Amino acid sequence: MTARLPQSVLFCCDYNAVRSPMAEGIMKKFYGTGTYVQSAGVKNDLEIDGFSIAVCAEIDVELSRHRSRSFDEMEQWGDDLSSFDLVIALSPASQRRALELTRYFHLDVEYWPILDPTGLGETRDAKLTQFRAARDQITTHLIDRFGPPRTSGQCRSEGATK
Repeated sequence: MTARLPQSVLFCCDYNAVRSPMAEGIMKKFYGTGTYVQSAGVKNDLEIDGFSIAVCAEIDVELSRHRSRSFDEMEQWGDDLSSFDLVIALSPASQRRALELTRYFHLDVEYWPILDPTGLGETRDAKLTQFRAARDQITTHLIDRFGPPRTSGQCRSEGATK
């Protein structure tokens, strides 16, 4: 069952280097600029993963300009977590952190169990297969939750930029 698009969504995972930037970029591509979309991690010690960039480029989602950030950095930069309508956690650690940070706000936190492809696969092709699986899980969850992608004329094509 699909729901109406919220005004703002925050995707989160462990490092904001693989799953949450993919979800941010794909949502922007699928649903356009009518929803403010960002992503964050519990920690920020990693840059965007090259395999995430590669598998998203296959579906015309640009991630190479993404800069990883943590929940703490969001707060320092003035992004108030309470201003988001929906937080979608893509890892157990990010779900715990989001629930901890939002316990005083009326804010929906959903958990989508998305495969963490890092460290899986021995060869480049095997690694790409795992990252594609994570990307495809995100795509399926987005469509199940928000309906089919909007027409390409309404979609934001610049991908994740923050």
